[in-house]
Amino acid sequence: MIIRQLCRRQGRALFGAVRPSFQSRYHSTETETVAQISQSTDPIQAVQPKASAEEQPALSEQFRNLTARRVRFNELGSQVKSAYEPENLLRSPPGPSDITLELLLASQSHLGHATSLWNPRNSSYIFGIRDGIHIISLEVTAAYLRRAAKVVEEVARRGGLILFVGTRKGQRRAVVRAAELAQGYHVFERWVPGSITNGQQILGHCELKVVDEFDNELPRYKENVSEQPVLRPDLVVCLNPIENEPLLTECRAYNIPTIGIIDTDADASMVTYPIPANDDSLRSVAVIAGVLSRAGEAGQKARLQQSRTGKLPYERVSMKKLMPDSEGSS
Repeated sequence: MIIRQLCRRQGRALFGAVRPSFQSRYHSTETETVAQISQSTDPIQAVQPKASAEEQPALSEQFRNLTARRVRFNELGSQVKSAYEPENLLRSPPGPSDITLELLLASQSHLGHATSLWNPRNSSYIFGIRDGIHIISLEVTAAYLRRAAKVVEEVARRGGLILFVGTRKGQRRAVVRAAELAQGYHVFERWVPGSITNGQQILGHCELKVVDEFDNELPRYKENVSEQPVLRPDLVVCLNPIENEPLLTECRAYNIPTIGIIDTDADASMVTYPIPANDDSLRSVAVIAGVLSRAGEAGQKARLQQSRTGKLPYERVSMKKLMPDSEGSS
């Protein structure tokens, strides 16, 4: 009994001396120092692993295979041609020879207004009704557009003044571009009433320019034409006739021919050469303005060609009328 108790007592003392050392190790706040890792100057190099010399040719081969696969697959599938780009109608507008039913259909020229807003005078231009909306016959639109293009070309060939008018929002660029190609004039803001009937009072302060048959300016005659009456346009192209009814009324008073886009709610008798089409679609307006501008451009080229041969398509203005005091004039 004595020996057993002694062993038990000594064993407890032995484990008791060892237990606090384990506890102090777990509860201690001291940490071992770790050697500092040198940081690289380039963080990308530190993150990306360096490829070995054996992996470099393998990566190059994979890149070449990927490039060859892309080139081979790009030739497969369908190719989209004649895709619509809004800027193309301004940079390179279509000409009279480009008029097709597909072009007019894609530009939404066939969409009219509601049947409750139609004008009975447009019954010959209407193809039918769909969902309460009148559908314009594109065959009639193409025929009338070609006729209007012929008129613009002939007026430009004879040296006439062509005025393009479009006062709706979004028509400004199309009107300016059409006037540039046809070498005409443009109005993209509100039409001032009386600019034709009372043009001497409204436009009398504007300057006049004298040019020869080759469109070269003659500045020495500028002072002599200051007292000349205000010129009137020989042809007016109106892209929105409903808002410019005063303009069309003034043109009728002076027998000035007019061309206009007539929708199903407009009166076709307002203009001389109507073009039945959708006047609310900017794409439709841009197509029609582009066709007429190309026709005017062709007429201007024909006029210059005839001027080089000496056969002017118009009556030559005598210099005696501009300079009555001059002795020699041609």
